[in-house]
Amino acid sequence: MTNKLLELIKTRFPLTELSVGEFANLKASGMKFTVQAYKAEGLGHVSVMRAKGFFGLMKMDTLIINPNELDLPLYSYDRIYAMGNDTLIVELYDTLLSNSPIESLEEIKSAYSNLSERDPGQHWYDSIKLKESISKKGKKSQTPKFDELTTKYLARYLSVDCSPVSDVKTKNEKVSYYVEGLLNNGGPSTDVFKKSLGGEKTAKLFREVLFGTNL
Repeated sequence: MTNKLLELIKTRFPLTELSVGEFANLKASGMKFTVQAYKAEGLGHVSVMRAKGFFGLMKMDTLIINPNELDLPLYSYDRIYAMGNDTLIVELYDTLLSNSPIESLEEIKSAYSNLSERDPGQHWYDSIKLKESISKKGKKSQTPKFDELTTKYLARYLSVDCSPVSDVKTKNEKVSYYVEGLLNNGGPSTDVFKKSLGGEKTAKLFREVLFGTNL
């Protein structure tokens, strides 16, 4: 799915792959990770992380868009395939400098309200997570519909009529607030990498590769 999402981004914003150095291939908690990062011209920083483990019984995909050139919210896509279940999480975080018209994303979300919901729980970042975010969990039979929702949602996100970023420093500070919060408060993926890579390397992975906040 991440390849399809990258192609979708590429149709509007030319992608240039960036070097991720030592982070291209990682191992942590029985999982093998491959990591890529891109500059999306006119949009910002894009990263993809794919993981497989437990003898192929679990697969995880992540795609992050840090729109440091367009005033869109920070976009985070996570997909977990495990034990015949499919989990889809798309979260948007308020890194906006002005009122960008993202309400139309709610239309896409509502059109798929019949798909099984997932309780996202409570987290330290809830105050900046936007209501247009998605959290679904279902059986493998729902995967085609989850894919459809994911594609339509990202297409709408990329087509939002918003302004270019006028204040790069403030925009980056807003994204950094979330990234540093992940590093300081921990979480499933953060803790996995900290245990395997250590705090310093994990911070480098998050800041330089996954989110591109090291401007």
